[in-house]
Parts: sequence; C-alpha cells; structure tokens
Amino acid sequence: MLLIYCPYCQIERAEIEFRCGGEAHIARPSDPEKATDDDWVEFLYMRSNTKGIAAERWRHIHGCGRFFNAVRDTVSDEFLKVYKTGEAKPDLEAIAREAGK
Repeated sequence: MLLIYCPYCQIERAEIEFRCGGEAHIARPSDPEKATDDDWVEFLYMRSNTKGIAAERWRHIHGCGRFFNAVRDTVSDEFLKVYKTGEAKPDLEAIAREAGK
C-alpha cells in the first residue's frame, strides 16, 4: 500500500484517500481575454508527461479536501517531497540527486 503525507493534515494516509490532479505549476494565461486558441490548448491539454521525477498536484479528498503539491518518481511511485499549494516549485534535479535517482 502506498502512503502519502498530507502537508495540511500533517498525517500520512493510504493512497485511496487521495487523487492526483495532474502536473503542478501550470500557469494560466495571464490575460484570458487576449489568449489565442493555441494558448488555451497549451494551458488545458499539453503536459510534459515526465518519466522519472515530476511535480504533481494532489488532493486529499477523504481528509481535509485541500490540494497540495508533491514531487514523485513516476517510475517507482516514491514520493520524494510534499509541499503546500502556493509554495515555490523545488529544484527537481537536486531532489533527484539527493534520492540517488
């Protein structure tokens, strides 16, 4: 069973309490009225789909209900870091080096 730590509840719970919300740190077009169709396609559909270390959004649906971010190895499913929404994106390469990935 995969255990995930919620930075808001400050507790580690089973994966069935969480849902992945996709890639983290996707910036919405700064001026939606002036955004082109290509800008919206990029924002809504295009993702890096990284094999390895990736920053993702997660939601603790059966707990506090809040979104948070996590750095996860998509190959091993290992969570390397969790942090609250709004915090800066960590250096993924440094985290990978620390984890020996």
